[in-house]
Amino acid sequence: MNTYSTPQSFRTLPRRQIVLTMIGVLLAMFMSSLDQTIVDTAIPRIVTDLSGFKHYTWIITAYIIASAITVPIVGKLTDIYGRKRFYIGGIIIFTIASVLSGLSRTMPELIIFRGIQGIGAGAMMANAFIVISDIFPPAERGKYQGLVSSVFALSAIIGPTLGGFITDKLSWHWIFYINVPLGIINIILFGFFFPDIRPKEKGKIDYAGMAAMSLGVMALLIALSWAGGQYPWISFPVLGLLGVFLLMLTAFLYIESRSDNPLIPLELLRNRIISVSWTVVFFTAFGMFAAITFMPLFFQGVLGVSATASGGFITPMMLGQVTGSFISGQLLSRAGGHYRVQGMAGLLIMSIGVFLLTRISPDTSYGHIILSMVLTGFGLGITFPLYTIAVQNSVPYRMLGVTTSTVPFMRSIGASVGLAIFGSTMISRFEASFTANLPQSVKDVLPAEQVQALARDPQSLVSTATQAEIKDFLIQASSQGEQLFEQLLQTLKTALSSALQQIFIIALIALVVAVVAQFFIKEIPLRKEHGND
Repeated sequence: MNTYSTPQSFRTLPRRQIVLTMIGVLLAMFMSSLDQTIVDTAIPRIVTDLSGFKHYTWIITAYIIASAITVPIVGKLTDIYGRKRFYIGGIIIFTIASVLSGLSRTMPELIIFRGIQGIGAGAMMANAFIVISDIFPPAERGKYQGLVSSVFALSAIIGPTLGGFITDKLSWHWIFYINVPLGIINIILFGFFFPDIRPKEKGKIDYAGMAAMSLGVMALLIALSWAGGQYPWISFPVLGLLGVFLLMLTAFLYIESRSDNPLIPLELLRNRIISVSWTVVFFTAFGMFAAITFMPLFFQGVLGVSATASGGFITPMMLGQVTGSFISGQLLSRAGGHYRVQGMAGLLIMSIGVFLLTRISPDTSYGHIILSMVLTGFGLGITFPLYTIAVQNSVPYRMLGVTTSTVPFMRSIGASVGLAIFGSTMISRFEASFTANLPQSVKDVLPAEQVQALARDPQSLVSTATQAEIKDFLIQASSQGEQLFEQLLQTLKTALSSALQQIFIIALIALVVAVVAQFFIKEIPLRKEHGND
C-alpha cells in the first residue's frame, strides 16, 4: 500500500483545491480532445495538400499509437512518483509538438510530429481519470467521469466546425497552432494549483516490460496498416512485423510474470470484470473511430460539401455523445451503479447507428445520415464512463493508477487496430471499385498513368483545383468532355462510398463482438468509500 506525504492524499484536499484541480483536469482533456476533432475535419484537405491519400489514417494512427503506449507507462509511473510532474510534462510536450505539426511541409514530418503530440496526450489522458479516482470514491465517480466524458464530447462538438472553418478561411496549419494558448494556460494552472502529492515508498520501474510492450504495439499496428495496401498480407514486411509482435508479446508476458513491480500486473487478466471491460472497450473503439475519422471524408469527398459544412454535420453525433455520457454518468451514481444493463443498452444503440451508416451512398438523404450519427454518438456516450468505473471498483487502491490507465490504453489499441484495418481496406476497396466501374469512354481519353493515379489517390474529390485541371483536359481532348468529367466524378464518388461502406461493415462486426462480450461482465455494487487498501 502506498503512503503519501502531507497532505495525506488527494482525498484530504480542501474543497477550493479540489475545484481548481478538476478545472485543470477538464481543461487538459478539452485541449487534447479538441485537437483530435479539429484534425479529423481537416484530414481530407491535408492529404490533398501533402499528396498523402495512402497515409490517410496515419495522421491519426501515429497519434493514437504514441498515446496508447504512453498511457499505461505514465499510469504506472504516477503510482510511483506522483501525478503532477507527468501532467505538466505531457502538456508541454503536446504544446511544442502542436507547433511542429503546424510547421510541417511533408506527410512524414506531420506523422512524426503527430506521434510526439500523442505522447503528450497520452500523459494527460492517463492522469485525467486517475485523478478523479484519487478524489472521489467509486459510487460518486460516475457523475465526474461523465463530466469528463461530456467535456470530451463538447470539444468534439466545437472541434469539427472550428476545424472546418479554420481550414477553409486560413489553412490547415492553423488547426495545430490553436493549442498553444490553451497549453500555456494549462501549464500555469497546473503549476500553481495542482497538488504535488508523491508516494513515500517508490517501487522499481519495469523498463524491460515497457520496451517489450512498446515494440510489440508498434510492430502490430504498422503491420496491420501496411497489410492489403502497401504490401500484400502474405509478404515479408507484414509477416515479419507480425512475428516481431508475437515475440514481443511472449517476452512481455514472461517479463511481467517475474517482475516485482510489473507495468501491467497479469493478475488483472484473471479479473473477469477487467478482462470483459477491456474487450468491450477495444471493439467499441472500432465503431467510434470509423464514424469520427471517415464521415468527414464522406461529406467532403462523396457529398462535396466544404470542410466547414462537414464539421457541422458531425455535430449531431457529438451532441448525442454528450447527452448519452451525461445521462449514463448520472444514472450510474444515482441508480445503483448498474453498468451491466447500461453498457448493453449503449452498445445496442451504437450498433443500430453504425448499421445505418453501412447503408450510406451518394444518394442517401441527410436525414438518414444524421439519425445514424445521433444514434452512434448517443450509444457511445452511454458506454464511455462505465468501464473505467467498473475496473476501478474491482481493484484495491494501490493498483488504481495502472488499472485505470488500461482502459484508455485498450481504447487506443482498438482504435489503432481498427484504423489500420480501415486504412488498408479503404485503399484496396476504392482502387478495385474505381478500376472496375470507370466507363471505357473515360479510359479511352485519360492517359493510363492518370487513371492509375486517381485509383490510388482520389484527391480530385476534395481539391477543386485538381477537378478543374481534369475537366479542362477532358474538354480539350473530347467533344464530350463535360459528360466524361461527370462520369469520372460519379465513378470516384461511388468507389469512395463503396469503400466507406466496407469500413462501417467491419465496425459493425466489431460492435457485435462487444455486445456478446457484455453478456459476460460481472456486476458488483460500487463502493461508497475509498477503502483502506
